[in-house]
Amino acid sequence: MSIIPHLIDGVRVQGGGRQADVYNPSTGEVTGQVALADAATLQQAIASASAAFPAWRNTPPARRAQVLFRFKQLLEQHQDEISLLISQEHGKTIEDAAGELKRGIENVEYACAAPELLKGEYNRNVGPAIDAWSDFQPLGVVAGITPFNFPAMVPLWMYPLAIACGNTFILKPSERDPSSTLRIAELFLEAGLPKGVLNVVNGDKEAVDGLIAAPEVKALSFVGSTPIAEYIYAEGCRHGKRVQALGGAKNHAVLLPDADLDNAVNALMGAAYGSCGERCMAISVAVCVGDAVADALVEKLVPKIQALRIGAGTTCGLDMGPLVTAAARDRVRGYIDAGVQAGAKLVVDGRNLKVGGYESGFFVGGTLFDYVRPDMSIYTDEIFGPVLCIVRVDSLEAAMQLINEHEYGNGTCIFTRDGEAARLFCDEIEVGMVGVNVPLPVPVAYHSFGGWKRSLFGDLHAYGPDGVRFYTRRKAITQRWPQRATHEASQFAFPSL
Repeated sequence: MSIIPHLIDGVRVQGGGRQADVYNPSTGEVTGQVALADAATLQQAIASASAAFPAWRNTPPARRAQVLFRFKQLLEQHQDEISLLISQEHGKTIEDAAGELKRGIENVEYACAAPELLKGEYNRNVGPAIDAWSDFQPLGVVAGITPFNFPAMVPLWMYPLAIACGNTFILKPSERDPSSTLRIAELFLEAGLPKGVLNVVNGDKEAVDGLIAAPEVKALSFVGSTPIAEYIYAEGCRHGKRVQALGGAKNHAVLLPDADLDNAVNALMGAAYGSCGERCMAISVAVCVGDAVADALVEKLVPKIQALRIGAGTTCGLDMGPLVTAAARDRVRGYIDAGVQAGAKLVVDGRNLKVGGYESGFFVGGTLFDYVRPDMSIYTDEIFGPVLCIVRVDSLEAAMQLINEHEYGNGTCIFTRDGEAARLFCDEIEVGMVGVNVPLPVPVAYHSFGGWKRSLFGDLHAYGPDGVRFYTRRKAITQRWPQRATHEASQFAFPSL
């Protein structure tokens, strides 16, 4: 059985004595094993990144951008290959995998503007013959730890911009679906990236703890569950690192009585069941203002959920594939069991779905609960599966209070024709990313991505302008050249204009 290696100093490396199984979620079969890094393997990657940093830091931003332009072209040329690798190991549909890759390429495009993004600020004569300026300088060796649900897009949120800023990068991708991540990194090398500027180290908690403790690593970026985000943020800060840790979510969609319900239903279907619900921006709660809205929503949703086209992710034309692992499938089933036991009304039950020819796959069908209460685990917890909960409230104010009281504040949206209500919602809702008649308000690459409350630990959001700030530090320089050689008296008062 093939072993998926690391990528260190420009070559594939079979480091570490342990391996983990990699599955095809559609069939349930083990398709390979991934090497898990030990301390020696991780140190090899750190040494490579450290050695590459001085030359890369001094490479002009325009030349870095040329490498990124070539990288973007290669990603587009290999789109079908990469999408297939994603689908084979994650389970998402081919079309969904291609969409993920395209959103990642947008971040490469943004990083191609490195010469503009890294321009400093300059002022002449801030004082008598005194000039001042500031510039953005790289941190050094930085690292990223990325989740299984977006093996292409989330790494592309991180290392293209970090590298464009002059840093070298160590990526620790998810060990569940590493092949597409590795292939994309190799394309970056093919584009002309010097060896050591990007290293990929597969691993588990041992590798994560090694990155946290390594003094050479100056910054860590993480995307994943909230408990791990909290741990990485606390431990990273304790070790003196700059840390950005994006955690979990429980995203609500509010439906007002004046909403275009047909469009809202179509939007909810994709937002709740796309990628089998394994998205941090998935809509998992529909908050209906009034029983009439809720009753009409259920009536329209049920036939669409029952008609979902579900099968092997590598098959074209499907709506939904399997969950990533058997453990993920069983976890989702457990939450559905808990919802029934807590008294929620199970309108559509996806627990016993069987896909012909793929009976051993990790499938759960689209599931719908009604009359969900805020004290139920299916409401409070991030299920990360194809489960949509309907909560009934009497007013927009009650809907907003419900959302604001939740521990997560990643994404939310409202469906309405009322501009005043939409503006109130955008102003008062305590959530980092908000959509108005847009179910998945994921910012474009030249904005920044991040939630509030326990969905984000750290001061800066991911990618975009905040990404530039995260991967650089500002240096302010004040300079004076006296016009003639004179001896000046000492000045003991604090200098001012």
